[in-house]
Amino acid sequence: MDRPQKFSQLRSAMRKLPGPIVSGKVTTVGGLGLVASGLGESAKIGDRACVAGRIPAEVVATSPEGVRLLPFGTWDGIGRGDKVDLRAGAADIFPGPEWVGRVVDAFGDPLDGIELPDGPCAYPLRSAPPDAFDRRVMGEKLETGIRSIDLFTPICRGQRLGIFAGSGVGKSTLMAMLARQTNADVIVMGLVGERGREVQDFITRDLGPEGMARSAVVVATSDQPPLVRRQAAYTATAIAEYYRDQGKQVLLMIDSVTRFATAQREIGLAAGEPPATRGYTPTVFTELPRLLERSGPGSANSKSGDITALYTVLVDGDNMSEPIADTVRGILDGHIVLDRKIAESGRFPAIDIGRSVSRALPDCHIQLEQAIMNAARRALARHSDIEDLARIGAYRHGTDRDTDAAIRFAKLAYGFLSQGKRDPHTSEEAFATMYGLLAEAGVDVDLPQQVPQPA
Repeated sequence: MDRPQKFSQLRSAMRKLPGPIVSGKVTTVGGLGLVASGLGESAKIGDRACVAGRIPAEVVATSPEGVRLLPFGTWDGIGRGDKVDLRAGAADIFPGPEWVGRVVDAFGDPLDGIELPDGPCAYPLRSAPPDAFDRRVMGEKLETGIRSIDLFTPICRGQRLGIFAGSGVGKSTLMAMLARQTNADVIVMGLVGERGREVQDFITRDLGPEGMARSAVVVATSDQPPLVRRQAAYTATAIAEYYRDQGKQVLLMIDSVTRFATAQREIGLAAGEPPATRGYTPTVFTELPRLLERSGPGSANSKSGDITALYTVLVDGDNMSEPIADTVRGILDGHIVLDRKIAESGRFPAIDIGRSVSRALPDCHIQLEQAIMNAARRALARHSDIEDLARIGAYRHGTDRDTDAAIRFAKLAYGFLSQGKRDPHTSEEAFATMYGLLAEAGVDVDLPQQVPQPA
């Protein structure tokens, strides 16, 4: 074993040694929460504790009656009088280059049982977002290999987008396609509250060896306590910050921010917060921007990279106006909507182009690309307006030239936008093909002056 590896192991062991400890005892146990006395004024929000020498916990509230703790496990077997050891300070992680290609839990420990060396320095799980004035502007367009995204909702370096969808319409498959095909240096994925059965399926089948080779994956399954599920999102973001500070272009994907919010709601209710909007506690709406704002462009005064981020939002009953979806949409730089009807029709990715928006436009496209996109959007919107009438025979072909062209174009375009899981396409090819489909259908394109037409 070489000296750097020995040093890494020694440092890993040393950071797990307990620091100054203040002891108290359990006075009340009920539901998710536990109240401990005897800790005086030592306890601060976010401090870690150990109950009965075996159950890790976190301080979520303090009061004259005692300190309220939530477990990173369950309170099974805990009773009044059990010892509580408080260790001041929130936990850090030590990400390093070797974390790429590995799967870790919310604490940064490997899930495959193989040793994972610590990185050179600590990264706090809950760091403050970068200063707004110190950030660069969004960078150049990223190639995703997904035609409907590159054409209609392009992603630029440092941009943050939401993927909004109900359950079972292809969010995980879309994320896997982005992880394999997007031209980023490192992919960091946070699977927050994921079904345990689907974790291996996603990693081995959807992500595959080529995606996993440049990915660091953080997993917290749905059966784990809310503190663990919430921490998985913090851990994934901290890992992305480490690679950003190494000058890497990072693609951060968290699935899903809704389960993060649900975990925070459970924590808030256990801490005594009142339920507010549809049962969500006030801290949910303060923690969401604190998490989401940590991604984005890097510092303009350093050689750091950028964190381009995609956050999935599991909308309740396909309701895009429910509180979490509404809040996240207002924070991010655009949103991609997956529609159940489109998925049921067999078109994947099931992206609703009319309801999806990228706030990187129009700067993300050159003038020619913008003209092609605008013409295609107009034609698809016109087809959407007339689709029901055409289906029942209430619209007669030949009544309106532009509508006839839109109907022809929609049939061609939707076939082209349907894409397999392993069928990448460059944006240049996508725009050239889309221009050809517009011309074939007879849709007018307002091309900019002195710009050569696509081949």
